[in-house]
Amino acid sequence: MSDIETLKKELPPFQIFDLIPQYAAQGFIDPERIDLLKWAGVYPQRPQEDGFLMMRVRVPAAEFSTATMREVANIAEEYGRGFLDVTDRQAFQFHWLTIDKIPEIFRRLEPLGLHPRGACGDTVRAVIASPLAGLDAREIIDVRPLAHAMEGTLTGNPEFQDLPRKFKMSITAVPELEGIHMINDIGFLAHRVNGEIGFDVWVGGGLGAVAHLAQRLGVFVRPEEVVEVGRAIAGAYRDHGYRVNRKKSRLKYLIKDMGVEKFRDLVETEYLGRRLPDGPAAPVARFGGNDVLGVNPQANGLNYVVVATTVGRIDPRKARALADLADRYGGGVLKTTAFQNMLIPHVKSGDVAALSAELEALGLAPKTTLRGTTIACTGTQFCRLALTETKARTANLVDHLEPQFSDLDVPFTINLTGCSNACTRYQVADLGFMGANKTDPDGTVHEVYNVHLAGSIGQAQRTGTKLKGAVPAERLNDYSEAVLSDFRDHKQPGESFVEYADRVGHERFTPETVLKSREVVTA
Repeated sequence: MSDIETLKKELPPFQIFDLIPQYAAQGFIDPERIDLLKWAGVYPQRPQEDGFLMMRVRVPAAEFSTATMREVANIAEEYGRGFLDVTDRQAFQFHWLTIDKIPEIFRRLEPLGLHPRGACGDTVRAVIASPLAGLDAREIIDVRPLAHAMEGTLTGNPEFQDLPRKFKMSITAVPELEGIHMINDIGFLAHRVNGEIGFDVWVGGGLGAVAHLAQRLGVFVRPEEVVEVGRAIAGAYRDHGYRVNRKKSRLKYLIKDMGVEKFRDLVETEYLGRRLPDGPAAPVARFGGNDVLGVNPQANGLNYVVVATTVGRIDPRKARALADLADRYGGGVLKTTAFQNMLIPHVKSGDVAALSAELEALGLAPKTTLRGTTIACTGTQFCRLALTETKARTANLVDHLEPQFSDLDVPFTINLTGCSNACTRYQVADLGFMGANKTDPDGTVHEVYNVHLAGSIGQAQRTGTKLKGAVPAERLNDYSEAVLSDFRDHKQPGESFVEYADRVGHERFTPETVLKSREVVTA
């Protein structure tokens, strides 16, 4: 077994919560058990020897009150040097924490309904819930009760504290817009079959160094069966997933080797004790799982407004101001999205202009182009695994591109990650950038980005083409601008980038080709 497997057998992972007060009192973390802090949502921050920590906090059903937003902002300000991130799994993330403050942060989070339990580690991670739940007229069913029930059943449950690796789930209900089910271990996507509401179930999705999009289990699951089926699939993975080589321990490898039909039979016979009815596929997202951006009508005649944070980072002052606006113009509620954005629901049509103007003054105006569809991971600023800087570089990229391409008539996604682990899904974006290092013969190390082109978790349901060569970090803006210019100037009306790239050929966008043409134009 790997070291972490041995450690999990010596100490049940959720017992780390019993040890954290001791570590806080002594100001010292047992180095042999530091990896178990992940089960409490806590990681050592880069550089580890400095002793600072980062913490991820789950947001059940992606919905929270404005009072919660203010307290989260206060925690970031008081304990985390003002750093507050919205992650691409709808969670909050703090930085610059110290072990002596962790119990107090836990205490302050508890009455908010937020928690870090199982936010990281080999357990059931945050359950992605549609941010449009209860709002959009196109939704099949409000999935919030199911997301809460799934969290309540699986989160922190000792039965699932020792999985082979992390385990991710999503529950969404607007098939025309959402494609996130394609990249989760389990994805429940609501649709109607002969007038009856149920869920198309997808299994084995996961990105990282070896990407697999999920496959249909081929069943039709009624709403009252969702939690039971989720529990059964998680149990099958726990008992049959691979534990020797952590690089091959995700559910996607078990599905690949066993086959989805045999895995379905295992779940039904050994964990459910009955057969599930067969079901057809749900519709797929038109452009590949992008957030709905800007101002959108709700089913009840009000509106929801998507606030495009820049790469998920929002300082406490802006977060509190956002809460004030949600109180004044909305219903005192906010939501997080899987694309590092936030959402204000329940806005009257007559208040949209005033709200938009106040958001503009905060630098959080609703955007319909690149700011809302560009995401970036933590990067070398804090992450021990990253090879390149991400947040600041991507924010600069957005600032550079957005004024030039506000006239795009279709969404365009840019996902940038600092290593191959795909925390921000670089394989399923129009432009996916994976950070790497290139070493010159003299030993000089340069940050570069490999390009994965025209991936999609909706329309095309595929990972992007890995192009030859790499983009030097200092040319990231040039390369991206050239690709977007080519697309805008030669696309057909309504044509997505996936369709355009397939029509003109992916080799057109290799870094060497694009950057050389850029140099000619500049000259």
